[in-house]
Amino acid sequence: MLKGRILSIGVFIAAFGAGHAMAGDGQVLQIVVSRDLQSLKVFDGEKVVASSKVSTGKPGHETPTGIFSVLEKQKFHRSNKYSDAPMPWMQRITWSGVALHESNSVPNYPASHGCVRLPAAFAQELFKMTERGVHVIITDAPVEPRRIRSATLPRPVSTPAGPTFMSDVAMAPLPVQSTVAGTQLAMNDATLQSKPSLRPDKPRDPIYVLITRADHRSVMPDVQELLNQFGYDAGPVDGAAGAQTNAAIAKFRKDSGLPDGTMADDALVAALFAKAGRPLPQNGIMVIRRNFSEIYRAPVTLDNDPKAIGTHFVEARNVDTRTGFAEWYGFSLSNRIPDAAKKRLGITEDADPATAESVSTALDRVHMSDDAKQKLGELLAEGSSITLTDVESLSETGLGTNFITLTDPLDKPANKLADKTLQKS
Repeated sequence: MLKGRILSIGVFIAAFGAGHAMAGDGQVLQIVVSRDLQSLKVFDGEKVVASSKVSTGKPGHETPTGIFSVLEKQKFHRSNKYSDAPMPWMQRITWSGVALHESNSVPNYPASHGCVRLPAAFAQELFKMTERGVHVIITDAPVEPRRIRSATLPRPVSTPAGPTFMSDVAMAPLPVQSTVAGTQLAMNDATLQSKPSLRPDKPRDPIYVLITRADHRSVMPDVQELLNQFGYDAGPVDGAAGAQTNAAIAKFRKDSGLPDGTMADDALVAALFAKAGRPLPQNGIMVIRRNFSEIYRAPVTLDNDPKAIGTHFVEARNVDTRTGFAEWYGFSLSNRIPDAAKKRLGITEDADPATAESVSTALDRVHMSDDAKQKLGELLAEGSSITLTDVESLSETGLGTNFITLTDPLDKPANKLADKTLQKS
């Protein structure tokens, strides 16, 4: 039986290698885990190149759902929370402790403390297939990428030499500040190092794009810049509302006759932008990361503002800067927006149900400047992705990550699996 399993996995790997150049391919795959089916599939575009059963988190320790990427890989790792438990062929997807890894216990129901357990032979082969940055999507009901077309999706353009971005600087991961209770940890003290700058004649690294609604947090860099411009010392323009920024906001509010406080609310933003003679900020923001570091951001406009956008993911394949050609594959994810977030963002209508057309429909609501389109085209590379969502997941996205989007599925088929687990225990 074991020989047959290894042979079948080998066929998958051979099929993958035969159709594509292997250099960099470990970043362009999509790993899709279904908590409902307790299964994992590896997609190359629309094609399944590998699959396996898995075991996700048991009741009280559920594996989170959403859009992730592999942040770190170790052939052998031990849990620092659960009795030094071995976690071979570990591929971390959050700094708060969730990973894919080999286990000698992979039943047909959720049984882990939050990680995704893999059979031994498959865990090794999957480890060989991937590179840091490869996308991992975890859902309840399974999803499969389909070809997506939208005028919003960028076309690749060539650049003479390419500028140097701040992603070329090595950055250490953000220390974990909080851990979800009951989640199996996969942690070590290794410091991440960003990849060095690539020469123009080599393939470009993929970019990771987040398009989301603008709120008071996303406009904070503008608030800090304008406060400094008007003589209110807000400190560095870094988007972080620390003590110095809060003090500047409080003084500006008092001088402008606004209610006391340190909130960068609509009234403060309106007063600052009016004083500067600038139009109010657009209702959306696009941020780009590469090699786990931010390299670009720009405002965008979202049509039909009161209606939720939904959560959608697309990835670029067959990117050719000579012809300006790229194929895009993706899907929509079920995601419940908390009532407090709806109120804060002014959302009064739910997003369209997830269908084959919902990704394109959502992308068509996004409009950006010609400069932003040009920048996207210049940076676009094989395996680049775009996530479009209403609410940014700041709790997991940080230094040393791409954009992590946590989802709260509208339906909970995983509860059926929880019932099965209780029956077996």
